[in-house]
Amino acid sequence: MSFSDEDLSAVSWDGDAVSYIDQRLLPHEVARKRARTVDDIEEAIKTLAVRGAPAIGVFGAYGVALLRATIPNDSEFERAAERVRNARPTAVNLAWAVDRVSASRDMLGEAQAIHREQIAIDKAIADHGLEVIAKNAKILTHCNTGPIATAGGGTALGVIIHAARAGKKPHVFVDETRPLLQGGRLTYFELAHANVDATLQVDAAAAIAMQRKGIDLVIVGADRIARNGDTANKIGTYGLAVLAAHHGIPFYVAAPRSTFDFSMESGDAIHIEERKPEEVTSFGPATVAMSGARVYNPAFDVTPGHLVTAFITEYGVIAPPYLETIPPMQHRPNFSALV
Repeated sequence: MSFSDEDLSAVSWDGDAVSYIDQRLLPHEVARKRARTVDDIEEAIKTLAVRGAPAIGVFGAYGVALLRATIPNDSEFERAAERVRNARPTAVNLAWAVDRVSASRDMLGEAQAIHREQIAIDKAIADHGLEVIAKNAKILTHCNTGPIATAGGGTALGVIIHAARAGKKPHVFVDETRPLLQGGRLTYFELAHANVDATLQVDAAAAIAMQRKGIDLVIVGADRIARNGDTANKIGTYGLAVLAAHHGIPFYVAAPRSTFDFSMESGDAIHIEERKPEEVTSFGPATVAMSGARVYNPAFDVTPGHLVTAFITEYGVIAPPYLETIPPMQHRPNFSALV
């Protein structure tokens, strides 16, 4: 199958609805759907039809603008906006975008500004990320952080794709990312679309890949980052960081400023969403565990900041000590000035 970049636009404004790619159907089908009500918006986020911290921020921003246009009663609108805000509690971008749009007099204009900024931010992250990728680097990544996940050019995967287009010829080892296989379904699909060499592996192969395949660096995205660098990301990220430290491999996190929660001193306060047990007890339509099996299914884990080599942001590469280097980002000029 061949698709244009326009076909793969994760989120867009569609006049009387918010249009989005249903990520649950990828890679076998690229289907655009339209959210027109608060129920539609909330369901799309909760069921991961729209996922990726920046993408759900853009989606939530457009969603709130749509709700304001269709719900004249202030109290009813506020309740609807709060439902959108709380649809996924771990990813800080969603609450940030909803709050920013809700505070604007021109909500649609503000949502469109957030989307334009995300595109420009992703490009800046990709530019800054070039410095950490050597030619012919072997890169390990986890979950999905490409254009589908950001509604722009991607964060961690955006860096990798940009490096490939710059002639650096990276080879990417893609964790399948259980239990919902975002790596296998989405990341490998996006890398193939971008003509980047890639190898898919089960999550449990990460250690031996580091040991025997010559992995040069790990690069992942994030859903929330505390002031000390503690990073919430897709479950399995913490384990990768520990493995990378053991093997002496740099571990990078690519994320925009909107993913940094400057109100949190550490990751101890990050709420970790737990999802339904069927995601673990079943594999597609097939049940693989015995009936009644107890399940622990956290959607995210928190990687301690001391395991992160550096953060790649739109403002540049942020290195330790993070309690000194992260907080000043809060006061940097708004990136919208550059858009």
